[in-house]
Amino acid sequence: MRIIAGQAGGRRLAAPPAGTRPTTDRVREALFSSLDSHVREESGGWGEIEFLDLFAGSGAIGLEAMSRGARGATLVERDRRCLEVLRRNVAEVDPRARVVPADATTWRPDGGPFDIVYVDPPYALSDDDVRGVLGLLARHGALDEGALVVVERSSRSEAPWPSEGWQHLRKRDYGDTALWYGRASPRVNPTVDEEA
Repeated sequence: MRIIAGQAGGRRLAAPPAGTRPTTDRVREALFSSLDSHVREESGGWGEIEFLDLFAGSGAIGLEAMSRGARGATLVERDRRCLEVLRRNVAEVDPRARVVPADATTWRPDGGPFDIVYVDPPYALSDDDVRGVLGLLARHGALDEGALVVVERSSRSEAPWPSEGWQHLRKRDYGDTALWYGRASPRVNPTVDEEA
């Protein structure tokens, strides 16, 4: 695995332990193509972005955001083996990223509010549990107004959004992987790049 672009572009990352499911380079490239468009159109650049990476694993997503200039990134992970890799990657790529050793399904956000949230739970986590994670974020004020939330799931999964107060923007499939884009605060003019 490597950082794709930005200040740390090309930097290799330590891999998480066997049994985890890192986001593939193809999916990360598509994700950040969309996020780059979103950031340019709605935020004036990455320097305005507070990024949250839930179920962070190796930290590749949050560190990619930092490499592109995000103001800050919080990376939440509970697995002890992953945490060792995550901390090593943060130390090597960008020590400003904040590592939170916690279970993302019960973590009560103590930072933010976040402008972009990436949620990459194990595929075995139920759709209802994923909705519970998103509900916690909204209830505890973790989401900035109009925050973009991206959920990585199996392409066979159901929409991850809680039943009320969420706007589905789009879903993109990449083989067995799907990226779901949405907002907790509905907005009339979504700007996520439809071609990514």
